[in-house]
Amino acid sequence: FGRALSKLGTQILSTGGTASKLREGGVNVTDISDHTGFPEMMDGRVKTLHPLVHGGILHQRKNADHQQQCADHGIKPIDIVAVNLYAFEKTVADPNCSLDDAIENIDIGGPALLRASAKNFRDVTVIVDPVDYAQVLAEIRATGNTTLKTRFRLAVKVFQLTSSYDIAIADWLTKVDVDSNPYFEGK
Repeated sequence: FGRALSKLGTQILSTGGTASKLREGGVNVTDISDHTGFPEMMDGRVKTLHPLVHGGILHQRKNADHQQQCADHGIKPIDIVAVNLYAFEKTVADPNCSLDDAIENIDIGGPALLRASAKNFRDVTVIVDPVDYAQVLAEIRATGNTTLKTRFRLAVKVFQLTSSYDIAIADWLTKVDVDSNPYFEGK
């Protein structure tokens, strides 16, 4: 998907690990830290939570005030967002999964990117399911963009995914016995 978008002239932004994989696949990619001028930090917990990213996604392209604010602050539009969330459910499926491991596999930036993109579906194409790559690419090749109907349908998929993701986290965490879990001893 990244390679196809790159061939269409799309500038690809990515976080560190994914950027490396894309480069290995021959995709020209800009690290998100180079885009924002701010390093990934806190063991990868903070990567995409930045105004240059979320402003690029959330600004309404037909809103003159938003356009002016983008110009004033050097915010460039981000028109396509594709995110694969941390594999929380796979992590906690291991019966030996610790609370620390579970917590570190709760994605924060991914759902924030997805929700911002889905909220602004009028202007942003958001993809969470690889099955949608072909349709998105076909529409971009045909017209230079995806249709509003496609963007809306993709946004709905985002909210379905992020709500089920949060439910999976909440369900697992409610099973943690805080009275007998060593995590809580002496704290």
